[in-house]
Amino acid sequence: MKILFIGSRLFDDVAYYLNKENITSIVTESNENAINLDLADKKYIVPRGMDKPMEIAIKEDVDAVIPLIGIDPPLSEVGKMKDTLEKENGIPVISSSFYTANLAADKYNTKKLLQKEGIKTPTFRQLQEPYDLENLEEQLPIVLKTPEGQGGTGVKVAVNKEDISEFLNEKNNIFAEEYVEGFEVSIEVLRWNNESVSLCPVYKGDTTLEGIHPLRKIKQAPLNIDGIDNKKHNNDICILAEKIADLVKVEGTMDIDILHDNKSNNDYVIELNTRPSGTRYMTAATTDIYPLCQLVDMAKGNWAAKQVKSKIKNYCSAEIPVGDFPENQKIPLNKVFEGPNSYIVHGPQHYQRVTIRAEDRTNLNDVTHNLLSDYSKKNNIHFN
Repeated sequence: MKILFIGSRLFDDVAYYLNKENITSIVTESNENAINLDLADKKYIVPRGMDKPMEIAIKEDVDAVIPLIGIDPPLSEVGKMKDTLEKENGIPVISSSFYTANLAADKYNTKKLLQKEGIKTPTFRQLQEPYDLENLEEQLPIVLKTPEGQGGTGVKVAVNKEDISEFLNEKNNIFAEEYVEGFEVSIEVLRWNNESVSLCPVYKGDTTLEGIHPLRKIKQAPLNIDGIDNKKHNNDICILAEKIADLVKVEGTMDIDILHDNKSNNDYVIELNTRPSGTRYMTAATTDIYPLCQLVDMAKGNWAAKQVKSKIKNYCSAEIPVGDFPENQKIPLNKVFEGPNSYIVHGPQHYQRVTIRAEDRTNLNDVTHNLLSDYSKKNNIHFN
């Protein structure tokens, strides 16, 4: 079997699995200095865009295409490529269609659809010029957004009138959203051939008026809050995630971002992302399901939601930003958890994170303190 992968940055997440399954890999990449290029059997350096990868997929007569793109802007073009390759060439592309990718890329239209379908999302409204600054100031703190954006770009938690004025002056096509006091959750959903399986909800930290980037927060799983038993796959958040995936007809993988309101105990969906999740290592640590390897199984034609659900395990996990991993600690060669108490390291130099798996929360504390003793003491880390 031969698979074309678009983008090399995430390729090391699947390279070991391809070798295990004896799958020939081809990677296209626009940056000739990108990492992981040498892990593929064959590589092409191509211009940005999907035209050349689509041409190579046809020329190489591949059995499937898997986009490994971790940013939002190209996803609509990926969707167009998928629609064309599948319809005209019979080559499956393990990603969402143009309709789904385009919808997810527009946060405002996503919220309109959620609202229409009776799915809770923070109250929102489009802002029209001339802006009513006095009205906005009365609602502080308030979240200001543009329809596009990723990882905090195009988003501002305004706490004073200066924040409002700055955002309005720099951006256009703005909408306002209610600020929810609580915590952030991500959950990844796999979907193929009209079958969906949601994986574990991941705690990404409390909402803050400072708008701290998720990469700078300590993540934990399973969720440990009243009313949620993450060790049961049919908990409310998992059911909601599968409902949304079916609603928008996701294919491949989708990351859903949710805000849990501490006051009302409601879960509010804030956005959908039709790309590999930034919490995929937490997902793998907690469930033993590796999302990007699941995309390979979809390409192989032997993927079934029921089979995936039967393999889900229930570990405890945490992800900690460490900057640079301690030099005296060995970094695992592959991004695979070795046993019930283990870890992997990921991210570029100076921005590394370590994801730790353990059998229970007591062991999780022990492994974390032993592995990162200086960091743990300095930050008083303890997992409840």
